[in-house]
Amino acid sequence: MSNSVKTVLLLGLMTGIILWIGQLFGGPQGMVIAFVFSLLLNFGSYWFSDKIVLAMYRARQVSEAEAPELHGIVHDIALRAGIPMPRLYIIPDESPNAFATGRNPEHAVVAVTEGILKIMNREELEGVLAHEISHVKNRDILISSIAAALAGVIMMLANMARWTAFFGGGRDRDDEGGGGILGLIFMSILAPIAAIVIQMAISRSREFMADSTGAKTVGNPLGLASALAKLERAKEVLPMEARPETAHMFIVNPLSGRSLLSLFSTHPPIEERIARLRAMAR
Repeated sequence: MSNSVKTVLLLGLMTGIILWIGQLFGGPQGMVIAFVFSLLLNFGSYWFSDKIVLAMYRARQVSEAEAPELHGIVHDIALRAGIPMPRLYIIPDESPNAFATGRNPEHAVVAVTEGILKIMNREELEGVLAHEISHVKNRDILISSIAAALAGVIMMLANMARWTAFFGGGRDRDDEGGGGILGLIFMSILAPIAAIVIQMAISRSREFMADSTGAKTVGNPLGLASALAKLERAKEVLPMEARPETAHMFIVNPLSGRSLLSLFSTHPPIEERIARLRAMAR
């Protein structure tokens, strides 16, 4: 199954959960209010995410005169990908990493840390930058915003359901197939977990897709494979002080914690990503 199809199915599954909650909860008006509120929050996040995250990591925009090689590589990849040249930022951090943001290809930003520029050779850096530009080309910022909006609706409805169950609001619906108070309590616990799992699955699917698209754009899957291996090793030696809510944006998860369940990981296992890239090369 392709990653695009998988993303559509997962988004459809999240929508199905919302409809299920609406039927169980029996409050279409509350569902609409939660949906609109969540959309407004995530629309704001989507529209201003580039400014917020760049300020959070003290990133500064660099001109072509300041970083000619970096500009040259990004310009060439953007040309091959068929998108406008993104703005380039450097993050003052020795931990190697990179991310892309921006609401569309016309307002895209690619940011790299000082550390990644020190440890990557040209082929590896091309692979990393092609991966990030692929996120822009594939409109992954928009997709992640939609997923976050749907997850936000589920969280809000689950909270409303808990309060309803607490005040006994489910008693009158016992005979309507809603499951009553027990159904509301079960849904309020299960639905948020399901939403997080699905949202993380979408994030992992888009990472695989960006790896594949980026490798095809530069025609060298092994460059990105080598870069990912370096980044994973470097993360263990020099972890980045990153905010958990922005971890999904980076090319490799900047947070340590191998003990976390893979279902709740924002990134696929590095080993699997490298294996897929090496298979592409063959």
